Amino acid sequence: MQLIIVESPSKAKTIEKYLGGKYKVDASGGHVRDLPEKRMGVNVSKDFAPNYVIPADKKAVIKRLQEKVEKADKVYLATDPDREGEAISWHLKEVLGLGDDAQRIEFNEISEKAIRHALENPRTINYKLVDSQQARRILDRLVGYKLSPLLCKRIKNGLSAGRVQSVALRIIVDKEREIEAFVPSEYWLVSAEFNVNGKKFRALLVEKNGKKYKPTCEAEAKEAERNQQRSFREMARALRNTTGAQYEKIRDAVINGLTAGAEDYVKNAYKVVSDIQSKYGINSKDLIQKFNSAFSRITKTPSGVD
Repeated sequence: MQLIIVESPSKAKTIEKYLGGKYKVDASGGHVRDLPEKRMGVNVSKDFAPNYVIPADKKAVIKRLQEKVEKADKVYLATDPDREGEAISWHLKEVLGLGDDAQRIEFNEISEKAIRHALENPRTINYKLVDSQQARRILDRLVGYKLSPLLCKRIKNGLSAGRVQSVALRIIVDKEREIEAFVPSEYWLVSAEFNVNGKKFRALLVEKNGKKYKPTCEAEAKEAERNQQRSFREMARALRNTTGAQYEKIRDAVINGLTAGAEDYVKNAYKVVSDIQSKYGINSKDLIQKFNSAFSRITKTPSGVD
């Protein structure tokens, strides 16, 4: 005799009618063991190890199945083809002592063709699905076991807390608290418009002394404007009195520095000047006009609040 164990008693009767002969079909009625009802049943200090127990209403089912397993030449576990079904097959294997020889079959329809095809293609238990189901069940217990009594006490009897809804609610509450605690602050944007070889671009002042920076009032914005104008004048003075090949090299270095660092102009411009001063040690009178025309305007814009 070959025994097939399914979940549903009604499925068992239909399948046995299709197969007959040497096949006997019985049902587990769903899970045959679970975490205990009146205690946590999860050892958090030992890698969240679950402590499974057999519910009282399943003991008779286990006894009946064990008697049939002892008489069977082969046992097929035909629980549903999902992670719950995979976990039920694993629990049956453990409780009934089937060992590693347990044959797992699955089918997506109750027809003779589908069932016989499954019997011809048995496999071992998929422990990745089993672990997935156990992780879900343990999370349910860790969240629900502690929160559900609080819900029943504070809101209404019979309520339970889920692993998804509880975490989502916490995220919403945290975000709402951030919104309520938010203190708006004024900030300004300081930008400069440049014209390099006929190419125009706008760059924002984003750093000051190597740190991110936004002026917090009009007075700070004006001070930032004055500082940047001063920096451009210093750059121009640093590039005086250059002629010939040196002029070409320095001009190319400046232009490349401007265009490459358009989004972070001020930081890049200081680097260009520093490099030129250390490399050439000379100035360029002709490039004063180039810098003055490149720096066409700096604008101060009150941009709202952070």
